[in-house]
Amino acid sequence: MKQLTKAEEEVMQLLWQLEKANVAALVAELPEPKPAYNTVSTIVRILEDKGFVGHDKVGKGHVYFPLIKKSEYSNQSINKLVDGYFQGSFKSMVSFFMKKNDVSVGELEDILKKIKEE
Repeated sequence: MKQLTKAEEEVMQLLWQLEKANVAALVAELPEPKPAYNTVSTIVRILEDKGFVGHDKVGKGHVYFPLIKKSEYSNQSINKLVDGYFQGSFKSMVSFFMKKNDVSVGELEDILKKIKEE
């Protein structure tokens, strides 16, 4: 699966949230300063070329929808992060984030408890 640019990922986040949207709806949901309609349209077409987005023709326009599940992309992105920065070790990644974010052992135990419950 290909990686997304920041702009592509921002549009995908909206599509995952909205499930279906035309370009105008995507532009309306983006934060200020809003990108140009043509910019968002180009990003959506790139996402289609990458296989992340499909579309239905509605009248003269298109309604876009995600082809890739958010969980699928998230899992792939996390694995790439772990492989690229932590030599494939989740233990090293957790240790890094615990130190950088001043996470206590009690907080980590709470996180593990929630994971087991799910």
